[in-house]
Amino acid sequence: MELDQYCPQCEAERTFWLAASTELHLGKKTKWRCPECNYGFVQIDDTVDTSASA
Repeated sequence: MELDQYCPQCEAERTFWLAASTELHLGKKTKWRCPECNYGFVQIDDTVDTSASA
């Protein structure tokens, strides 16, 4: 899977790759990685998105 997202390390729009996915009691947890710089962030459904804190 792919996700187009702004990468704060590269300071550009990048296509992130799905690194991992699992089901939690909070919802589906996905980890995304930038192939250029290896920056990563986590999303849990629409509730948590660690890319917003970067």
